[in-house]
Amino acid sequence: MQFGDLKTTAALEKLNGYLADKSYIVGYSPSQEDTAAFEAMKGAPPAGLPHLLRWYTQISSYGSERSKFPGSASGAAPAAAADDDDDDVDLFGSDDEDEAEKERIKAERVSAYNAKKAKKTAIIAKSSVLLDVKPWDDETDMKAMEAEVRKISMDGLVWGAGKLVPLAFGIKKLTIMCTVEDDKVSIEELTEKIEENEEFVQSVDIAAFNKI
Repeated sequence: MQFGDLKTTAALEKLNGYLADKSYIVGYSPSQEDTAAFEAMKGAPPAGLPHLLRWYTQISSYGSERSKFPGSASGAAPAAAADDDDDDVDLFGSDDEDEAEKERIKAERVSAYNAKKAKKTAIIAKSSVLLDVKPWDDETDMKAMEAEVRKISMDGLVWGAGKLVPLAFGIKKLTIMCTVEDDKVSIEELTEKIEENEEFVQSVDIAAFNKI
């Protein structure tokens, strides 16, 4: 996918539009296409590009795992070598080999097969969550409230971008993005922790929830 120089506003807007109905640059899981676009941006996108911000927050949460995404930055899937296909592993050798030779070949291939399996990196199941944190009134210190929310630390939780959105009568809500590892973080527990800040927080709603 070509979007131009992702350090320019025009290219970022183009990518934002492209991601309006997509979670990733290519397909349904992160790939080297995402890594290449992420690194080309050289930083978080400006305000006003919600789809790009959602994608950027998700890819950012992977940290060093980005280098392990499948595929290639050029978008061309690498050709599968015959010895890289699990289904092609011949554990028994040919019929004309004697038993000792067949056993030796079988042992070597099983060892190589197991070693390759052990090196495969499992993608951790994650979710992208957009939370609406509502204050008691228009006198609530929203900066202090956001600071208290971001103080919440849980294994598997990464806070993303946040912004203030007008509600009514001068009251604003804090809309904040986070990425969680599904096996480690309960969204219900997270919202309860936020609501424990009773000095600032009146309620918390889940505005959007997407599996990554």
